[in-house]
Amino acid sequence: MRTIGAFEAKTHLSEILERAAQGEETLVTRRGIPIAKIIPFNKSQNLTKENTILRLKNLRKNLQLRNFSWKELRDQGRR
Repeated sequence: MRTIGAFEAKTHLSEILERAAQGEETLVTRRGIPIAKIIPFNKSQNLTKENTILRLKNLRKNLQLRNFSWKELRDQGRR
């Protein structure tokens, strides 16, 4: 992954976008601190899917369900 300062990124944005279109990632820093990552669009969609799956798995692990009957759920919904 290529690292570039914010000022240089502003100056060379079209080049960075072209590299992203070719699959390259670029980390943008300000005073050496990462502030943004420019990644190819297709990869961002995959990251979103992966993130969603991980969040759902974590949610499932953390849920503490007790046994409900359908009648009890129905009755609660009617209140």
